[in-house]
Amino acid sequence: MTIEQVIIRLFLTLFLLEFLVEFALNEMNLLYVRKHAAAGGIPKAFDGRLSGADYQRSVQYTLAKGKFQRSASIYEIILTLWVVFGGALPALNRIAETLGARFPAGTRATGILFCLGVGLILSLFHLPTGIYSTFVLEERFGFNRTTPGLYVADRVKAFLLGLAIGVPFLFAVLWLMDVAGPYWWLWVFFFVLGFQLCMVVIYPTLIAPLFSKFEPLREGELRQRILDMAGKVGFKASGIFTMDGSRRSAHSNAYFTGLGKSKRIVLFDTLVEQMSVEEGVAVLGHEMGHYKMKHIRRMLVLSSIYLLAGLYVLSFVLGYEPFFHAFGFDRPTNHAALVLFSLLAGAATFYVHPFFNYISRRHEYEADRFAAQVLKDGKPMEQALIKLTVKNLSNLTPHPWYSAYHYAHPTPGERISTIRQER
Repeated sequence: MTIEQVIIRLFLTLFLLEFLVEFALNEMNLLYVRKHAAAGGIPKAFDGRLSGADYQRSVQYTLAKGKFQRSASIYEIILTLWVVFGGALPALNRIAETLGARFPAGTRATGILFCLGVGLILSLFHLPTGIYSTFVLEERFGFNRTTPGLYVADRVKAFLLGLAIGVPFLFAVLWLMDVAGPYWWLWVFFFVLGFQLCMVVIYPTLIAPLFSKFEPLREGELRQRILDMAGKVGFKASGIFTMDGSRRSAHSNAYFTGLGKSKRIVLFDTLVEQMSVEEGVAVLGHEMGHYKMKHIRRMLVLSSIYLLAGLYVLSFVLGYEPFFHAFGFDRPTNHAALVLFSLLAGAATFYVHPFFNYISRRHEYEADRFAAQVLKDGKPMEQALIKLTVKNLSNLTPHPWYSAYHYAHPTPGERISTIRQER
């Protein structure tokens, strides 16, 4: 057996293992939800707060999403394996070399065209599942408000934005890989980290408004209560905004975004309509808690360590010819290394994701506790969670293993029970 065959078998094994783990967890979750639904009892945390009809509707939504996930996972692994092992990448590389030769030397045109081409192909492959999810699944349960025209406009904007940002980003990364010597991975790490920080700063004010409309939260009790709470906890932001999330979906949410002077609090207009003033203040207290307890910085540090480790591993692969030969390339190239690494890394590190989700769930508990302490009452946060869960048809009874693997937030029942215990 050649070393190339060993490499192929290794990654096929990892792909299959990841697929089997996620497929098995999804099936376990579906069985678990059906079992609880058949028993007919509404979870204790929602007793008296949720009608039987709403519970059954949330069950049907969960089951529909799980069945779709089953089909989508099969579809996606087949396409990914075809792209990686079916000769699509070498063929695309030859096309990129032909087109890149027409550009001046030093433009890294071949590498940029190859990376963008792979990204475009994968985006096109994901269109069917995205369209079905939006216009069939979400439509069936009354969540979709996206028109076909808006959906196309979003995709076109995302494509053009990807070109505007992706071309200079790829040029910089490929240039550093060429000129920075054996420690190129360290220089690329600092560049990517700086790029991410810049995106966090400019996203709220320059990028997000290309897709959604943001307006200052109108004067009133909710705005004043939020400002009073922000002053009390020492939270400074550039403003409190509502976003027209109802243009695309009936789901509701709120989030904190940006750094420094670009920090802003954003509420979906659907959330403002659904929440009482006390509940809305509690939700924003939760978001402020993430900032005050430095959760965003902690996750940035963890993700940075993850990125640095990945680039360091890539530095060992970069000149290893059997690795490139295994996937159909005749020689090592920087752009092929980047694409192969991005496509294969998930299968090699999928078992790390539950750790990041575990940290994230701990942060959610801490933010809930922060909101309850600031308001001196956990009841508004509890009521807000119940309302969000019911309105969004969230899964009330996920399998513990499924939620531990996939959920970045504790289950609604876990969060509500914890709030009640600490009151």
